[in-house]
Amino acid sequence: MPRFESFERGTQRARASSVRATPSRHGLARLAAALCAALPAIALAQVKIGLVLSLTGPAASLGIPARDTATLLPKQIGGQSVEYIVLDDASDTTQAVQDTKKLISENHVDAIIGSSITPNSLSMIDVVADGETPMISLASSAKIIEPVDAKRHWVFKTPQTDAMMASAIAEHASTHGVKTIAFIGQADALGETFYTEVAKFAQLHHINVVASERFNRTDPSVTGQVLKILATHPDAVVVGAAGTPAALPPKTLRERGYKGLIYHNHGVGNNDFLRVCGADCNGTFLPASPVLVAAQLPADHPAKRLALDYIARFEALRGPGSVSAFGSYTWDAGMLLSHAVPIALKAAAPGTPEFRRALRDALEATRGLADTNGVVNMSATDHLGLDQRARVMVEIKNAKWVYQPQ
Repeated sequence: MPRFESFERGTQRARASSVRATPSRHGLARLAAALCAALPAIALAQVKIGLVLSLTGPAASLGIPARDTATLLPKQIGGQSVEYIVLDDASDTTQAVQDTKKLISENHVDAIIGSSITPNSLSMIDVVADGETPMISLASSAKIIEPVDAKRHWVFKTPQTDAMMASAIAEHASTHGVKTIAFIGQADALGETFYTEVAKFAQLHHINVVASERFNRTDPSVTGQVLKILATHPDAVVVGAAGTPAALPPKTLRERGYKGLIYHNHGVGNNDFLRVCGADCNGTFLPASPVLVAAQLPADHPAKRLALDYIARFEALRGPGSVSAFGSYTWDAGMLLSHAVPIALKAAAPGTPEFRRALRDALEATRGLADTNGVVNMSATDHLGLDQRARVMVEIKNAKWVYQPQ
C-alpha cells in the first residue's frame, strides 16, 4: 500500500508540473515553426529525376539541347518539388552504366531520362530493371523498348522509332522512282538496327539494297566505304547515323560526284549537323520530328501548338533558330512525368519503391497525351505510344529544314 500511495502522489505531482509547463497557443506556434525549420525533409517530399546525357564526345550535339531543355522542366509537380540531377555519359556506354548506377544507388532518383543515344540507352536497361526505376530514353532504336519483356517493363522512350522513320524513307523513295539503295551507317547498335528496318521496308516497296557499309563515329574519313557504294550505282543512299558524325558520308558522296538521292536518319535533327554538313546537304531528305518544321505544319497537325510553345520557351533561353528535335524529346519526357507523377503520388511518397512502381504503371497507362511530336497512347506492349502523325518528311535547303507535305 505505501508503494501505491507513493506512486499516486508522484503521478499527481507530474500532472501538476505538466499543467504548469504547458505553453501558450503562441508558444505552440513558435515550437511548430522551429520544428519545421529543423526538419525540412519531413515537411516537404521531393521527386528526384536523374538525366544521363551525352554532353561531351561525338554525341554532344544531341545531349546539350537536352540539358538546356532540362532547365525549363517544371520545378514542382503534383504539389511536390522536383530536383533534376544531370550527369554526362561522354557518349560512352560504360560511363552511361556508371551514371545510372550512381543515380539509383546514391541519389535515389524516382525516374531517369536518357541516354541521348541508342548504344548507351541499351546498356542502361539492365541497371534500371535491377533498380526497379522507370527510364525514359531519348534515343531512336525500337530495341530500347521492344519487346516489352521483364527488363523493358521499366523502359519508355519519346523519339520516333527507327522503324517509323525507315518506313517513311522507303515510301518517299518509292514515289520518287528509286529502285536501288545503298546504306552506310554507324558501326554500333544505331547503325545496325536502322539498317535492319531500312532493308525490311525497302523490300516491301520492291527496292533492292545493293550495298551496306559501316563507319565509326570518330572516323576521320569514309572514302573507302563511299567508293564501294558508288561502284554499285545506287539510285539513293541512306545514312544511318546521328549527330555531327553523320555529316561525313553525305559530304564524301558529294565530293565524289554522287548525284542521287540522299536520306538521313532522324538523329541529325539539329543545327550543328546543318553547320557541319553545309552546302553538301542541300537537297537531301530526312524523316524528322514535327518540331523542326512546326511553323510550316498544317493548322490541324496535333503537334503544332505544343511544338510552337516549346520552341518559344527554348529560343527565349538559347536564341532564335536554336531548337533541335533532341531538346523536344526531353521536353516530352517532362510532359510524360508531369502527367504520371500526380497519379503515382496517390499510391506512395517519392523516394520509395512503391512510388517508382506506381510511376512506372502511370507512364504505361498514358492515353491521349498530346506532346511536341504527336499524341501518346501507351500500353503494356507499346512504351512509345506515337503513331505515324509523329513523323514528317523534311528537305534540307540552304541550311534550313523545309517541310515536305506527303
